[in-house]
Amino acid sequence: MIYLDNAATTYPKPEEVYQKIDWANRNIAINAGRGSYKAAQEASRLIEETRRQLIELVHGLGNERAVLLPSATIALNVILNGLSFSDGDVIYVSPYEHNAVSRTLYRISTIKNIHIEELPVKDNLEIDMDKVKYLFMKNKPSCVCCTHVSNVTGYILPVEEIFEIAKEYGAVTIMDASQSFGLLDIDIKKIKADYIVFAGHKTLYGPLGAAGFIDNARLSLDTFIVGGTGSDSLNLDMPRQVPERYEAASKNIVAIVGLHEALTVIDRNGNYQKEKLLSEYAVDKLKKLKNIILYIPENLTQHIGVISFNVKGYKADDVGMILDEDFDIAVRTGYHCAPYIHKYLDDEKYLGTVRISLGQYNTKNDIDQLIDAISEL
Repeated sequence: MIYLDNAATTYPKPEEVYQKIDWANRNIAINAGRGSYKAAQEASRLIEETRRQLIELVHGLGNERAVLLPSATIALNVILNGLSFSDGDVIYVSPYEHNAVSRTLYRISTIKNIHIEELPVKDNLEIDMDKVKYLFMKNKPSCVCCTHVSNVTGYILPVEEIFEIAKEYGAVTIMDASQSFGLLDIDIKKIKADYIVFAGHKTLYGPLGAAGFIDNARLSLDTFIVGGTGSDSLNLDMPRQVPERYEAASKNIVAIVGLHEALTVIDRNGNYQKEKLLSEYAVDKLKKLKNIILYIPENLTQHIGVISFNVKGYKADDVGMILDEDFDIAVRTGYHCAPYIHKYLDDEKYLGTVRISLGQYNTKNDIDQLIDAISEL
C-alpha cells in the first residue's frame, strides 16, 4: 500500500516507537500515580519527562504546563468548554478550522449567547490581515481560534500575526497545532498563544491516544471532564493545580510512553526539509496533469504536506475508490472535518476533495505512482 493519508494519522511510525510501545505493554501498563511501588513511580517519571519534552519542543521557558489527554479533540473541548464566555462575546475562527473547534463552538453557542465570526480570506485563500485588523477593531475579540496548518489545503496560516493583533484586545488565543507540532518550528515566546493543542499521532509520529495542550495562559479553566486523578481523592472538586485539574481518569501510559519515544527520536528540522521537498515535488507533478483542479495556496512558501485536488468528470469519492482498488493507493476524500473552507473552494459538485498528505516514510516514487494512476483516469 502507498499510504498518503498522513494528515489523518502518520503511518508508519519509527521502529523505536513500536518497540517502546511493546515494552510498555509488557512492563509498565499500569496506573501511574496510583501507587507507591516502583513500576508506578517509573510510569509517573516517564509522564513527567514527556511533559518536559513537549515544552522543550516549543522552546518553553519551563513555567508552561503540558496537559496530556487522549486526543486533540478532547483537548479543544476541555479548553473551549472551560473558558468563561459571557453574553455577547465574539469568538473568531479561521475558515480552516477542524470540527474539533467548529462543532465545539457551535454547541457552546446553543447554550450561551456568543457570536462566532470567521476570519476573512482573500481570493487566493490566504487570510486577509487588513480585514482582520478592521474586524477586531469593529467587534472586539474575546477569543481567537486558529489552526496552524490547514488539513485541507496545507496552507500555513499567519498565526503569529493574527495572535499579535488579538492580544491588543486581550483575547484568549488558541492554536490548533495538530498538523504542525513537531514539523514546523513553534516558538511559544513569539507566537502569543495561550493554548497550543497537539496530536501525538500526527506530525509527532507517536501513537493514537496521546495528545493534549501546552498551557501558557495561567487561566483557571472551568472543569469539563471530571473524575479520579489518583490524588486528593476525598475532595469532590477537581484539584486546583494544573495539569491534574484537566486530567481526569487513568492515563494511557502505553500511548504516552510511545509519544515519549517519538519525542526522543524526532528530527524536526529534518522532517520539515523532507516533507517540504516532497510537497514541492508533488505539486509540480500535479500541475502538469490535465483536468486537475488544485486547492493549494498560491504562495508555496506558506504550504506544506497537504494537497487537495479534484479530477474533472469524477466525484472525489470515485477517485479515491479507484486509487484504492486498482492501484493500492490510500488517500482521503470528502470534506475532511473542516466545514467552513469548502464554500471558498467551491468543491461541492465534487463532494469535497481528494486529499493526499505526505509523511516521512513517503518517497518521490510514491508520488510518481500516484501521478501515473491519475493519468489513467
